[in-house]
Amino acid sequence: MSTIKKASLTALAVGVGLVAVTACGSGGGDKADSKSVTLVTHDSFNVSKGVLKDFEKASGYKVRVLEDGDAGQAVNKAILSKGNPQGDVFFGVDNTLLSRALDNGVFEPYEAKGLDQVASQYRLAGGEKGVTPVDSGDICVNYDKKYFADKKLAPPKSFDDLVKPQYKNLLVTENASTSSPGLGFVLGTAAKYGDDGWQDYWKKLKANGVKVVDGWEQAYNEEFSGSAGGKKAKGDRPLVVSYASSPPVEVLYAEPQPEEAPTGVATGTCFRQIEYAGLLKGAKNEKGGKALLDFMISKKFQDDMPLQMFVNPVREAARTPDLFRKFGVRVDKPETMAPKKIADKREQWVKAWTSLVLK
Repeated sequence: MSTIKKASLTALAVGVGLVAVTACGSGGGDKADSKSVTLVTHDSFNVSKGVLKDFEKASGYKVRVLEDGDAGQAVNKAILSKGNPQGDVFFGVDNTLLSRALDNGVFEPYEAKGLDQVASQYRLAGGEKGVTPVDSGDICVNYDKKYFADKKLAPPKSFDDLVKPQYKNLLVTENASTSSPGLGFVLGTAAKYGDDGWQDYWKKLKANGVKVVDGWEQAYNEEFSGSAGGKKAKGDRPLVVSYASSPPVEVLYAEPQPEEAPTGVATGTCFRQIEYAGLLKGAKNEKGGKALLDFMISKKFQDDMPLQMFVNPVREAARTPDLFRKFGVRVDKPETMAPKKIADKREQWVKAWTSLVLK
């Protein structure tokens, strides 16, 4: 999920000695490199230095990370390189795109050790066929509290609110064809308004001035006025499609830390997302890839994850940090959709959305 600034990830990679792979081709592609394992992922993967070092010490594998853009872009690249993958494990395919990756034969099925410790709803929800559920979260519209307080305007609460005149030209979202949260938001509207109503909803949203950008980094850290990055970039959109767990990010990285998060969540605009990892078919280091998958659902990794990637762990015994609980927003009734319906409808919905919104 995309809730960590790219700059902080780059700094972390340098600090813990990760090798940032920038060229195409597998990171485990020769015998001299057989003791490394390459993780292909989106730009927002993160893990604590000590947690990663513990895995490297226990397994004997050096972890190499290839960040491949927004989750949607990374999945597209994985499909294009299937059979000759850029790495050994892919992390970041979610329930909105999982069937596409599976149908294209991207993964070699593997049942990770410890999968029985993962809550059953995550193991069953994706029809995962051997990929490993790693985290969950809710894609929701976030709002800039200061903007709405200054304007003496109540922030929106629901999908219906977003098309009202008082919110004209305020929302930025991501391209559904290239971005995981962008696609999740479209699926949320399809779940809410049905096959017959979602396109009419988007016509209203377009008429109300929604702005579309390629990915989450641009939307949240450049266009959104409520984030630290957006303030620096002079972003002028006080509404953005992001995550229910985004507000804790703004608290954790602020100096000094505020008593209240500067951003809020419109809980009536949420869609439940589950992220998976899988062993890439054709991986050069299959054994190392399996060890890495086992690690990603271990209690140590799952406990670390909430304040590294700002997502919910899927392991039943994992701890959720106080800051995450205090400033994150609980969504009791997110929109959801059966995996089969996503698989059956996704491509035609994206094509219709593109024609309707971008042309």
